Amino acid sequence: MQSLDVISINIWHILISLINLVIIFLIMKKILFKPIKKVLSDRKKAIETQYADADKALADAEANKAVWENKLKDADEEADAIIKSATDKAKLRADKIVEDADKQAMEMTRRAKEQIVLERKKAEQEMKEEIIEVSTAIAEKMIEREVNPHDHRDIIDSFIGNIGSDDDGNL
Repeated sequence: MQSLDVISINIWHILISLINLVIIFLIMKKILFKPIKKVLSDRKKAIETQYADADKALADAEANKAVWENKLKDADEEADAIIKSATDKAKLRADKIVEDADKQAMEMTRRAKEQIVLERKKAEQEMKEEIIEVSTAIAEKMIEREVNPHDHRDIIDSFIGNIGSDDDGNL
């Protein structure tokens, strides 16, 4: 029968083993479970803090992005305004240059016309003098005497004056 004792179940052993297990569990709970729970809680808080910091950093980044987008938009608007201003100034300057060129052209045309009038008067005067000299020479030859140049000049001037007044509109 000894062989049955070895295989047999002893309730007291089981009970002692269970009590032993409960005592070990309570000791482990007291010694290890609370510190582990505290470590896990601290770790959870640290992770939540990191998530909060990340969310804050993301919000800051979004705010900075909006600020920089506004600054970029303002810079674009300012650049457009500067370009428009420069274009307007260039157009005004070009208009002034054209206006000055027109004034200079008009002044040159006026001077040229004045020069033409002066040249015409000079040519008329030279023609009168040549006609007087030629007519005096012809008259002297014809009469074979010396004609008073002053009288002759008056006659020729009146004759040329009549011719000049008829031709003034045509020249």
